[in-house]
Amino acid sequence: MEKKESRKVNGIKNPTFENKKLKSPTNSNNKKDRSLPWWVELLFVQIGLPDKWLIKVLKSKKKYTELIKNDKKLIVIFMFVLAGLTYFYPVVKYSKNRLDCENNAQNYIINNKKLININRNQLKMLSTNFCNGGDEIYEIKNLED
Repeated sequence: MEKKESRKVNGIKNPTFENKKLKSPTNSNNKKDRSLPWWVELLFVQIGLPDKWLIKVLKSKKKYTELIKNDKKLIVIFMFVLAGLTYFYPVVKYSKNRLDCENNAQNYIINNKKLININRNQLKMLSTNFCNGGDEIYEIKNLED
């Protein structure tokens, strides 16, 4: 079996200080030649917002990225809790509106119909019927007259 040849060529030495020195200006030119992000171009160059705001925005962006890197688990838990609350909010709101409607209907029946022989269950039934669009309350008025 033959020995594997190494890929290193004997004639080429490791980069020297002079070679590194020659490469560094090209890297700095690349950094200077990069175009600005579109939002910086739009807000701070075209519109002319103050440069102090740009510094604050960039600092807060840096803090935000560090926070995301460090607290990913906490952020994910917070997002799930927020999504759960957002999902159940319409259900809670609907239930609250239904209870408010039933309470108002019960007060209306007690104050305006002046029914003597009505128990709690019948009052709840009439108020629920009224909130669902029923008209039994109006029929009670017709029975009394």
